[in-house]
Amino acid sequence: MLDIEYLKRVEEYFKNGDCKFEFENGEQDRRLLIIEFLEQLMELGEQADDLATKLIFKDTYAAMTVAEK
Repeated sequence: MLDIEYLKRVEEYFKNGDCKFEFENGEQDRRLLIIEFLEQLMELGEQADDLATKLIFKDTYAAMTVAEK
């Protein structure tokens, strides 16, 4: 499920300007698909941030609890 290579391809798609080019030169359907993709990616980013925070602080809290005993 963790496909780092795909994330790297998406990152390159943004960095090299292909996404911007496709949006600016694409048909309406393609533009809508790009907007939908970006919105979904932003939502996933927020979820990932929340989850990472919970996972990191859960481990920190558990370590502090064990250290106090």
